[in-house]
Amino acid sequence: MNETNNLDISILEHALKEFGLSLNEEQKNAFIKYYELLVEWNSFMNLTAITDFKEVCIKHFADSLSLCQAMDCTRTMQVIDIGTGAGFPGIPLKIMYPNMEIVLLDSLGKRVKFLNEVINVLHLDGIRAIHGRAEDYAKPDSLRESFDLCVSRAVANLSTLSEYCLPYVKVGGRFISYKSEKISEESVAAQHAISLLGGVIEQQKEFTLPESDIYRNLFIIEKVKETPKKYPRKAGLPAREPLA
Repeated sequence: MNETNNLDISILEHALKEFGLSLNEEQKNAFIKYYELLVEWNSFMNLTAITDFKEVCIKHFADSLSLCQAMDCTRTMQVIDIGTGAGFPGIPLKIMYPNMEIVLLDSLGKRVKFLNEVINVLHLDGIRAIHGRAEDYAKPDSLRESFDLCVSRAVANLSTLSEYCLPYVKVGGRFISYKSEKISEESVAAQHAISLLGGVIEQQKEFTLPESDIYRNLFIIEKVKETPKKYPRKAGLPAREPLA
């Protein structure tokens, strides 16, 4: 594993400066330790295809924190990260914004073990990782409509993601999908599904990631009414048969 003092965190600092963000020493050390754990665990399980420190800083850490381009992240809020994988964007958000109370949800038990290790080693409070499918925890007696914000970097079309994510959001809250491509056609196709699920398309934030030429798109959906109880549908259906 890399030694902490061999890693130059300045590339992340420069990138975040473009977002108007700065890191204190504790946060710098947390990101470095997170990277070290990511690379260590990635050697025996599939967490990320990106392992170069500079690339992780831009493509994972800065990308996760680009949420500040879309909203005020400094207020206290309940957040759920659906399909978090190796903890993106949830863990970088927690490091940067301790005010956020975050739930990380992933369907693979091995990844949840990794997430719990990161949470413990970094001594992060107000964040927990849970194992399960998005459909499992969206029931009325579980986490349904419990969050001010749902975020996801998961790769799926917007109709599918909305069916997984909007049931978790309180009326008046937001679902924000991180996209790596222009999704104007996809958003038009998803409008009916989003409306059916109680949402309305609020805006898109398009930008290039700092220190790169990587195009990013934050798709912001406001929850304006409760999601009908029949959504999300049973496991697998939202992906196989997206709402039209």
